Amino acid sequence: MGEALDEYMKVLLDCGMKPQSEIVAVCDSAGRITAEPVYAAICAPHYNACAMDGIATLASYTVGASEESPVVLSPEQFVRVDTGDLLPDGFDCVVMVEDVVFADGTGDSSSETGQGDGSPVLRSTTDRENRPRCPVSCTITATSTPWKHVRVIGEDICAGEMILPSNTEIIPSALGAMIASGVLEVQVIKKPVVGFIPTGDEIITPVANPKPGEILEFNSAIVSAMLKKWGAVSKVYPIVKDNKELIIKALKKALGECDIILLSAGASKGREDFSAAAISDVAKILVQGIAMRPGKPTILGYDGAKPVIGMPGYPVSGIIVMEQILQPLVSFLSCATRVPDKYIDAVLSRPVKSTAGFFEFTRVKLGFVKNVVIASPISGGSGVVTSFMRADGILEVPQDVTEYKTSDKVRVRLLRREDEIKRSIVAIGSHDQLLDEIGDLLQSGQGDGSPVLRYTADRENRPRSPFSLTSTNVGSMQGIYAIRKGEAHIAGVHLLDEKTGEYNKSFVNRLIPEGGVTLYKCVKRKQGLLLAKGNPKGITGIGDLLNGGIRYVNRQKGSGTRILFDYLCRRDGIDAAAVYGYDREVYTHMSVAALVAAGMADAGIGTYSAAKMYDLDFLHISDEVYDLLIPDHFLELPSIQALLGVISSKEFKNRLEKLGGYIVF
Repeated sequence: MGEALDEYMKVLLDCGMKPQSEIVAVCDSAGRITAEPVYAAICAPHYNACAMDGIATLASYTVGASEESPVVLSPEQFVRVDTGDLLPDGFDCVVMVEDVVFADGTGDSSSETGQGDGSPVLRSTTDRENRPRCPVSCTITATSTPWKHVRVIGEDICAGEMILPSNTEIIPSALGAMIASGVLEVQVIKKPVVGFIPTGDEIITPVANPKPGEILEFNSAIVSAMLKKWGAVSKVYPIVKDNKELIIKALKKALGECDIILLSAGASKGREDFSAAAISDVAKILVQGIAMRPGKPTILGYDGAKPVIGMPGYPVSGIIVMEQILQPLVSFLSCATRVPDKYIDAVLSRPVKSTAGFFEFTRVKLGFVKNVVIASPISGGSGVVTSFMRADGILEVPQDVTEYKTSDKVRVRLLRREDEIKRSIVAIGSHDQLLDEIGDLLQSGQGDGSPVLRYTADRENRPRSPFSLTSTNVGSMQGIYAIRKGEAHIAGVHLLDEKTGEYNKSFVNRLIPEGGVTLYKCVKRKQGLLLAKGNPKGITGIGDLLNGGIRYVNRQKGSGTRILFDYLCRRDGIDAAAVYGYDREVYTHMSVAALVAAGMADAGIGTYSAAKMYDLDFLHISDEVYDLLIPDHFLELPSIQALLGVISSKEFKNRLEKLGGYIVF
């Protein structure tokens, strides 16, 4: 991957790729990069300026003045001045108004500026440079020195002095320096314009209710946001159908308007993948296919000094290509200094397999457990954009590595700040919507169990909770194993003991015989069959799943719901393997509900809350116990105390009531 980028950059540089510049108003230049040195046009200040309110006089007139021995000045020996006034000719210092008393008894600021109504002479003109001198004498109580309280010409900046060197970011204070020195326009590095062309017959402009087969085009939103963060300008073109000539036309238009062109989707070798053919018609292709995953089909082309990149349409692949290929190009053209990536050492909670010869990017969740960083790989392919959204880091697997085992130490590139990760409560185990609600209440500060959350009753101004919840849905059994190995703070579990009818306790005692853990009673929840609205298949129980034409969707091995289904099948003498779809696994109750609602399955076991969310029929099977398994040595942690406080809060109970199907212990 690195070799491809290096070769690509070399070719582009040989073709003349270089940063461009433009002139912008100084007022609009904050954050931009200077394209050349900036020199002062005038001095700042460009005149001798009074630095205090008071009187302008000669330092020699003030010799010996003090509180004990004041000096009297005649009207000809001083002129009243304000801060910023031009120092009158013939004088070389300013005495502060606090050290001056006028013979008429005045001394407040209104009299000093000639804006009061005690002296007609002082109000005779608003021209400070030509204002008549005060008609009365004054007494001063402080000695001055030449040029005291005077900003002399060029004190800050001298004409011709370099204010900013080349390739320097213009910070807000630099705007003031440039304007003060007479610079009103500045030559800056032009922000590269990156054109994005989405292609595909199936993608459409986002709408509220897409039809089956229509895919909402959201890659452009991701690309535009990333480019903005990097200091580039995005130019999104209308969606182009899978037609070679139309794509060529769009490419030619973008080449005339942009510095870099991104062609999204169609980079593979399917029958409607025209990117390579279209790019080769308007540019040269250097590389077609890069040894990295995701992002393998990437095309690196160029038209002279302009990069033309064909990127996969899958969002995760696109993000990786943006980070690994596009960002270095944008940084070069914008002369921006790339902030070095931050890495952290972590221990894997699950194995990671890779393909030999490919540089692979695996998304992981991170959390500190007993001062050890635990990395939990996130399931999801290149089209699962939420897998990137939920990731805390990226495990970059080298080309010569084919597998990392559980508990292997790895190096992870951070996507979130380390201090945020340290404040995360790591939950590994069974999925339930209540975990999402707990996490939201923790972060929004709406629970009432933690002293931090109760800091103020004013929710709008209440400090954010210092804690967050990061959960990995791998099933109840894997959750117990994670607690046993010290890889999680909590685990959601709901495992039915067929012999006793009791939940969770026997499994925990068997798998963690040494004890040292607590089963925190959380909720009872309704489990049952999720069925299409109106139950068109007439399903009345588990036995009906054997009927012809019934499609079942199952949960993954080790999940409490999977164990419950297997138990029900054994109880009723049903061959579970004969159920059509028994091997079709998903990882959450919401996934089961979504597939049934979409007509992709006729039944699946899940919670009542999931059925309610998708407006499905619900055939109640059992009330099960959902507990949180917590190591005893974590119970006194402020983060766990805050979590338990949220669970006992009224707000949490209100949310579960809205979800439906829960009873809080």
